[in-house]
Amino acid sequence: MTKVLALDTSSAVASVAVVDNTKILGEITYNYKRQHSTILIPMIDRILSFLDITVKDVDCIACSSGPGSFTGLRIGAATAKGLCHGADKPLIGIPTLDSLAFNMAYANGIICPIIDALRGNVYTAVYRWEKDWLKKQEDYMAISLEDLMAKLKLYDEDVILLGDGIFAYREKIVEMLGSRAKFAPVSMNMGRASSIAALAIKRYEKGSFDDYMSFVPFYLRKPQAEREYDKAHRGLV
Repeated sequence: MTKVLALDTSSAVASVAVVDNTKILGEITYNYKRQHSTILIPMIDRILSFLDITVKDVDCIACSSGPGSFTGLRIGAATAKGLCHGADKPLIGIPTLDSLAFNMAYANGIICPIIDALRGNVYTAVYRWEKDWLKKQEDYMAISLEDLMAKLKLYDEDVILLGDGIFAYREKIVEMLGSRAKFAPVSMNMGRASSIAALAIKRYEKGSFDDYMSFVPFYLRKPQAEREYDKAHRGLV
């Protein structure tokens, strides 16, 4: 029986879960401000204490590998790497968009998680549930909302949308997709550590791990500060 401790800090949501092959043993999720640096470790301590286990009792540690909040991803990755090092456990990084799409397991139609990348842009990918598993139709991308909607219109079917991007762009999405836009329920709309854990179990059973010493999240694009620096210094030697 594989048991995974999973963390999701890729957005304003902080989520921690312990999951095995058959059930969610425990899950704690907060969606209040961005307090990951102060609440993540206490959340982990609390869930392990409630379950009367330690990190050494799980088989691996899983975390969001991106894209998402630059700061949040770094906090989650650093915490996961520290736990792996201290307890000698393997690390599995799960793409944030995969875990969001997995919230809508067995749904009909197109599944499109949207993470707000600010200034009218989103991080996204396009999925469909086929043959009892999630199949990616469009790869991870940083794209304008308008360009994403143009892609989704080509599928000519209902699209299930979820993620924090729908809070920022819901009206525009409905305007562009009309009745084909279907929005995930509140309980499935945000990142959940239990979805990361479920995907991590699949990888664990295949022996597919990340090197926790060299693991870094992927962002799809540079942080805003780096982009502004590059722009200001473009052409300078």
